[in-house]
Amino acid sequence: MNFRPVAAALALLVVLCAPSVHAADFSVTPVRIFMTTRDRAIAVTVENEGDEEMVMQAELFAWKQKPGGEDDLTPTEDIVLSPPIVKLAPKSRQVVRLARVGPPPVRDELTYRMIVREVPEVKQGKELKVQLALAFSLPVFVTPNTAKRQLQCQMERAAADTIRAVCENTGNAYAQVRSFALLAGNGDKLATRETGGYILPNIKRTFEIKAPARVPAGKFSLQAGLDDGSSQTFEGTLPD
Repeated sequence: MNFRPVAAALALLVVLCAPSVHAADFSVTPVRIFMTTRDRAIAVTVENEGDEEMVMQAELFAWKQKPGGEDDLTPTEDIVLSPPIVKLAPKSRQVVRLARVGPPPVRDELTYRMIVREVPEVKQGKELKVQLALAFSLPVFVTPNTAKRQLQCQMERAAADTIRAVCENTGNAYAQVRSFALLAGNGDKLATRETGGYILPNIKRTFEIKAPARVPAGKFSLQAGLDDGSSQTFEGTLPD
């Protein structure tokens, strides 16, 4: 995701020219935010783990995905963080409220991203010090009870030793694949991939799985590990 490319370039220039650069330490919990249609607000904790005062600011975006899975963020006022700007003393924490302003979803899950970023400050002293701004991007889900993911994956050959998993979510709630395993007919693992990604509703994404040797033609199973600890297995045949 690209945020304000010109500002980012200027910030990089300042950092490169500064005698000293400092990156503050902060955390936000939970790292994924789940809300039901009954929840009007939920608590979020921001913690300054560093030794200096810091200022944090939050921005909220409606989160969609383009064909292929690239994130598409649009500013929204459907949910707000109160207060949107937080000043934290060293080694302190503050609980803020993430509140839903818009109407609750009836059928389809609503997906958002909350970008929490440090507001950098230039501090004067014996040595000019510039803070290196940090940011977290947190997914926010508002989910009706009836919303479910519907994940389907197919296998394609990308190369002699590489299999392409083509996964589509036809449901009305997100799916997150965390790992893949290509299994032979006898259950042996021929290839694995330990990373995946989010697949929002009506989105198709492709993930390549590289094996240590050529994968022969034949029938195989593709096992997709999901974020809730479950897994789904899909059967398929690979050509030469």
